[in-house]
Amino acid sequence: MSLPANAPPVAFVLTADRSRSKPFYAGILGLKALGEDDHAVTFDLGNRTPMRLTTMPGHKGSGHTVLGWHVADIRAVVQDLKAKGVQFQVYDGFGQDADGVWASPDGGAKVAWFPDPDGNLLSLTQFG
Repeated sequence: MSLPANAPPVAFVLTADRSRSKPFYAGILGLKALGEDDHAVTFDLGNRTPMRLTTMPGHKGSGHTVLGWHVADIRAVVQDLKAKGVQFQVYDGFGQDADGVWASPDGGAKVAWFPDPDGNLLSLTQFG
């Protein structure tokens, strides 16, 4: 049996220090907390899609994107997050602009990357 086409996803992001990461996801990113237990705090990513910020002692981000959001206006979201202290990644050779926004060669997407407190890489994508 395959997954049902309408099976909603659950996302997982690891953290070494939930007390440090929880305010980032709740306060800076503005995600609504749905609940918390001994292992994780669950946030609503939108449309009641849950993300479990799961405690993993010693966890360190791996440098690849683990979670991202589609946004209608990447510039506005980047500026809002920068005003809250978020640092956007700029990679040598990518050709990103001063805000860290990369534009695909075909113009179909703009992407910006930023780390959470554990170094998990998160992204914003604007299509079109």
